Amino acid sequence: METITIGDTKIGPGQPALIIGEVAQAHEGSLGMAHAFIDAIAHAGADAVKFQTHIAEAESTLEEKFRVPFSQQDASRFDYWKRMEFSEEQWAGLGNHARRAGLLFLSSPFSIEAAELLERVEVSAWKIASGEVTNFPLLERMAKTGKAFLISAGMSPWAEQDKVVSFVRNLAVPFALFQCTTSYPCPPEELGLNVLEELRSRYSVPIGLSDHSGEIFPGLAAVSLGANMVEVHVTLSRDMFGPDVSASLTPAELRQLVDGVRFIEKALRFPVDKDKAARQKAELRQLFFHSVVARQNLAAGTILEKKHLTAKKPGTGILAERLNELVGRKLARSLKKDQLLAETDLTDDT
Repeated sequence: METITIGDTKIGPGQPALIIGEVAQAHEGSLGMAHAFIDAIAHAGADAVKFQTHIAEAESTLEEKFRVPFSQQDASRFDYWKRMEFSEEQWAGLGNHARRAGLLFLSSPFSIEAAELLERVEVSAWKIASGEVTNFPLLERMAKTGKAFLISAGMSPWAEQDKVVSFVRNLAVPFALFQCTTSYPCPPEELGLNVLEELRSRYSVPIGLSDHSGEIFPGLAAVSLGANMVEVHVTLSRDMFGPDVSASLTPAELRQLVDGVRFIEKALRFPVDKDKAARQKAELRQLFFHSVVARQNLAAGTILEKKHLTAKKPGTGILAERLNELVGRKLARSLKKDQLLAETDLTDDT
């Protein structure tokens, strides 16, 4: 599998999974809140923050069905996107803040104008939303920067995915692919964790899960299955307004996800030799295993029957697994109740 690089961050085999906290438009058009999201995502231990860059006039026409009543504050989705817009100077400030916080600064552009703005404010890489994968003019414009593509294709069948990958390969830019299901929130039966291995084997590039479940479990499962990236939406509170809140993690949940991913990665880096591990636990084996003992006082010369024997701790004598082998053997000496049997206690003399 290929490895790609974003800034100083390598993504691919043997590398820590890239964890992306997506703000999208959860900032509600508030620049202060957008900056607060950056701090929250950084404090949770994620590697990158991702926004969405909408320039409503550049991406939407009157024919768009999203131009419908949307909220108490916005007459339509178009007005909502207008309210989400930041100036170039404000986007530059967000990018600088993210970098100071140790995060990669990502955003999904939804028009060529948005891509050009993000290029000027030095976005770290291009996150390509599922609805933009066949927007080849946009992809061509972004490719001119040489920055890596992180591609979701939650609405594309395999034939279209193949076409997109072929097109991006011809653009000669590094890229990675996300399994993504365009459902908010996404139920477990629609996650498509099985698609991760298909993406890896089909395209030999880093792969990840863009998760909209609102739970930490899919990201943990994805990393256990070899995902190189996990992207989750973030909300400061589940009481906030916005179309993505139900599909988002809180900062505390994001921290749980990060800690869980790092725990799993460490476990996967250290495969266990089961035979060696058993040898290293010899003292514990003696403590917890069971040995054959006399169930009652037994005289020397007794021919052992099953009723004479039982198994109790510790495992320092003849192991319990051999109890049936001792039936029919003769005691060479007397035993007291609960006394562990030893090989020297037995004789085959008749």
